[in-house]
Amino acid sequence: MKTILLRSVTILYPGSAFNNKTADVLIKDGKIAEVSQYIAAGDEDLVLIECQGKMLSPGFFDLNANLGEPGYETKEDLISGAAAAVAGGFTGLAVQPATHPPLHSKAEVSYIVNRSKDFLTDIYPVGCISFNREGKDLAEIYDMFLAGAIAFTDGSRPVCDSGLMSRALLYVKGFDGLIFSYPEDTSIAGKGKMNEGVMSTYLGMKGIPALAEEVFISRDLYLAEYNESKVHFSTISTAGSVSLIREAKKKGLKVSCDVAAHHLVLTEDSLADFDSNFKVKPPLRTLKDVEALIEGLNDGTIDAIVSQHTPHEIEFKDVEFEIASFGITGLQTVLPLALKAGLSPAQIAEKLAVNPRRIVNVPVPVLEPGEIANFVLFDPEEEWLFDDEANRSKSSNSPFMGQKLKGKAVLVCNKEQIVGL
Repeated sequence: MKTILLRSVTILYPGSAFNNKTADVLIKDGKIAEVSQYIAAGDEDLVLIECQGKMLSPGFFDLNANLGEPGYETKEDLISGAAAAVAGGFTGLAVQPATHPPLHSKAEVSYIVNRSKDFLTDIYPVGCISFNREGKDLAEIYDMFLAGAIAFTDGSRPVCDSGLMSRALLYVKGFDGLIFSYPEDTSIAGKGKMNEGVMSTYLGMKGIPALAEEVFISRDLYLAEYNESKVHFSTISTAGSVSLIREAKKKGLKVSCDVAAHHLVLTEDSLADFDSNFKVKPPLRTLKDVEALIEGLNDGTIDAIVSQHTPHEIEFKDVEFEIASFGITGLQTVLPLALKAGLSPAQIAEKLAVNPRRIVNVPVPVLEPGEIANFVLFDPEEEWLFDDEANRSKSSNSPFMGQKLKGKAVLVCNKEQIVGL
């Protein structure tokens, strides 16, 4: 690996003496060699990169990505998913268990760990709560934890059985494990395809009310409190959800949550033309909800931003809206969407790099001499075209495809590997 000198870069590493300051950073043999106000280039064979206006953050970490493999490699495999992750500035991914077979035993978890061990991006499996994601019997949770699973969820399938969820929350306490809750009461959501409201009425579509999400958040908060366990809520989307979690944190409950980047910039109005690329779950909500989500990020109620990367083949999206699959590809668009939502570079480092790792007990990279270099260098002002040439995913089901976006990862480093973008 080449020796690299980053000249005049803005440091976004909490805990570093240079945090929120401009400094020079020298990377040698995959490690941080020196961080100083000024580092002379000298005569050594190094690559000098001028970084005025650019930000250096710990590599981003995504708590919610679907990569397909094993079983759905035509949507995305680990290699293509990791490539999309690098292009988006991510050096860590928590991958969902919605595979075939699901990640419900140590065999599948070990497969993910071993298959991805040489990637620049660290891939962390999230195991199932229930066997086969059926919501009936607990999966091999502790065996999966020993094999490398960092948390447990049934992905986009909510655990409807309150007793099962309660037992899962109690069980993981024994090894300080973490349950990811996808909050949706399916008996209320029914066969809804979008947010229930004025727009769903106008379009004549069945709606998913905010109540479907908020009922399950209330339930799981009660269960977590009863079992004195911690819980993490994935991809919250309503103002009511933000309020419930805010109050739970004030009470001292061990609760965290994340929001998908697209829920910060899109509303249900995007569905007026029945474009299935805007069909996601939870559905796009109202402007009031978007404003509440951004407020939740600003006041610390919402801990992290995720991609909710959900790739699909064209035949699952280029169909009538009613039968199209939910989900968009998101790994490469998280940064520009977070910037569009008004987050500062320091907030982006917090919500995309630091907090996600703390939630799942993964060490946060540090910027000190001798430490492994794990970072993303990004330019919040650079504009780029998200098209087929720029897309690194196997799938292209994104409403932002063909658009010019602002904010780009330009250099990503981890595990003695470095990629310029």
